Amino acid sequence: MDSNQNDELYPIAVLIDELKHDDVLLRLNAIRRLNTIALALGPERTRDELIPFLDESVEDEDEVLAALCEELGKFVEYVGGPEYGHLLLSPLENLAAIEEPLVRNKAVESLNKICEELSQSQIEEHFIPLVIRLSKADWFTSKVSATGLYDVPYTRATPPSQELLRQQYGQLVHDDTPMVRRQAASNLAKFIKTMPPTIVIEEMIPLFQHLAADDQDSVRLLTVEILISIAEAVPKEQQSSHGVLLSALRSLFEDKSWRVRYMVADRFEKIAKAVDEEVVNRDLVPAFVKLLKDTEAEVRSAIAGQIPGFCALLERETLLHDVMPSIEELVSDQSQHVRAALGTQISGLAPILGKEETISHLLPMFLQMLKDEFPDVRLNIISKLELVNNVIGIELLSQSLLPAIVQLAEDKQWRVRLAIIEYVPLLASQLGVKFFDEKLSSLCMSWLGDTVFSIREASTQNLKKLTEVFGVEWANDAIVPKVMAMGQHPNYLYRMTTCFAVSTLAPALSLDVIEASILPMMDKLVNDMIPNIRFNVAKSYAVLIDTLKQLPEQGTVLALQKEGKTAEGCPKGHELITKNILPNLEKLQQDEDVDVRYFATTAAQGYADAMQT
Repeated sequence: MDSNQNDELYPIAVLIDELKHDDVLLRLNAIRRLNTIALALGPERTRDELIPFLDESVEDEDEVLAALCEELGKFVEYVGGPEYGHLLLSPLENLAAIEEPLVRNKAVESLNKICEELSQSQIEEHFIPLVIRLSKADWFTSKVSATGLYDVPYTRATPPSQELLRQQYGQLVHDDTPMVRRQAASNLAKFIKTMPPTIVIEEMIPLFQHLAADDQDSVRLLTVEILISIAEAVPKEQQSSHGVLLSALRSLFEDKSWRVRYMVADRFEKIAKAVDEEVVNRDLVPAFVKLLKDTEAEVRSAIAGQIPGFCALLERETLLHDVMPSIEELVSDQSQHVRAALGTQISGLAPILGKEETISHLLPMFLQMLKDEFPDVRLNIISKLELVNNVIGIELLSQSLLPAIVQLAEDKQWRVRLAIIEYVPLLASQLGVKFFDEKLSSLCMSWLGDTVFSIREASTQNLKKLTEVFGVEWANDAIVPKVMAMGQHPNYLYRMTTCFAVSTLAPALSLDVIEASILPMMDKLVNDMIPNIRFNVAKSYAVLIDTLKQLPEQGTVLALQKEGKTAEGCPKGHELITKNILPNLEKLQQDEDVDVRYFATTAAQGYADAMQT
């Protein structure tokens, strides 16, 4: 054999060696490089040599085979384009019969990808026969894979082939093996979406009915999606005439298995949108109420998640008289998870009910749930109050809920306190400065000394937002003195919070406030005995430098102020940096603590670099 022949065979030889190697990682890397090898071989040799070789390489680790499936799905261009795409089907057909579900799923995914690129004649001659072979195989793994290969070729098949596919799918639905029926149920909804209403009514409703009566609840629960697909395919005006469909719907609502009822509850809004108004009022409203009272907490939690979506479809009288009483009962449900699920959704009823009914129905529920012993219930209510605020107005909401909110501000669960902090700026902006100062100001300051770092951090962000709402002048009077006073507190956590507050508040303050209040306190904290305080001072100085470089001039001679300069001819911000901050940073650069020196050097160097540019 001459050298040219050796060169031509080299890529295949290397691949064979690597795929026979003991190291799984090496074999996996070889599979990931298949496209490179195919490019080296060219389309013709890829078709004649590489694909037949891969067709025989189905005995390996699952991870390697899954990677092979994935690569083959992207291989059409390497075999010469779509006209040769059918040559990739054989290795994937073998892989679709593997016992490992991950490999089979990847094979099905790649087969469908390739099918989308094939011509109608290729689908008729190669793809549909593959689907039929898998569907008629002796072992269940092939049949399971087959169920996922019907919807893609169906839309481009000829009418006789479409009929063949429907008949064969019917065989899978009636298969003796539960695993096959389960997968047939799982994929039937997608298959139905490719068909016209007449075929759905004549052929698919009987298949749905058979699956809905299956003795395995793992099969029956999958029929909820099939029901939705059928309802979406059949015109709404024809639904009431199909008693079989409605009978199956009712049986799902009352299924003996809670897992089936859970699936119904979880998809309730989708079901309601797919059926006509008569079915909603006659069948779904009673079913909804029944599911709200289900014996299983998981089912009640799932249906609670559907409350706003389903209630939006109902007439006002039906909602108030038939549904609301059962929703109100969930407020005192014995399961904390049901109450928590209700807490995330109940606010969504406010836009549906309107102001008057929200006040009479929802506010009492909120007040009760804000006192719930389970923190997630309280948390979920607080996080969704904005929807209610938009309906009844912040003033009425605050009057009703303010005592509860104040109480929650001291909740033992820090996540609840955090949620209240995030809600305060909204309250403040709509209640006004006077109300805030009277009712909430001291509360906001108390959070700065919280034992949980996340609360202290959030409270400083909260102060910045409040400064943006009420203005710098208010902050200078109401916030800055209190924050600065904390800088002298015996407890180092309070002094640390002052540093955080300075870093957060500085961009929202004016130059005069920084000069008069912030910098004097920082002068004191530079000498703090705790290293953590000193390196946070250095970090705060870095923020102050960035802020002072950008702040407009204030408090200087009017004529020079217009020019943006002081009497010495330097911008006031830079003057403060030079006279007040840099000397302190130089001192911190000599600190005995390595972290203090690092942050001080970083801050000083940042300013020096900015001046050079």
